[in-house]
Amino acid sequence: MPKRPTSPSDWEAERRARNRDGRRAEWIAAVALSLRGYRILARRAKTPLGEIDLIAVRGRRLAFVEVKRRATREAAEAAINPTQRARIRRAADLWLARNPRYQAHELGFDILFLIGRRWPQYLPNAL
Repeated sequence: MPKRPTSPSDWEAERRARNRDGRRAEWIAAVALSLRGYRILARRAKTPLGEIDLIAVRGRRLAFVEVKRRATREAAEAAINPTQRARIRRAADLWLARNPRYQAHELGFDILFLIGRRWPQYLPNAL
């Protein structure tokens, strides 16, 4: 079991490390999507309703992608709960309202799992 931080400086160091790991995972996910023919429109798209890890487009399909990096597939699946799914959908609705040129696109709410050192597992329409 990992050691828990005991001081504010330890907490800050752990937060920075998680942030760095998250950015690295999202970069890997963006590369994997690019290899599938997607063009990345936004990374860590922030709205008042929440953050969307990646927004990508391929042809007429617009994908809102949640990226999860975990040790096991079970842990990655467990990390996505109904509250998070609803938050992503609300944030996507707001993003679409602010970007009307994509409103006619087919929408996908996708997940990309990064499990260990394996190739990323892409699950279209899984949210």
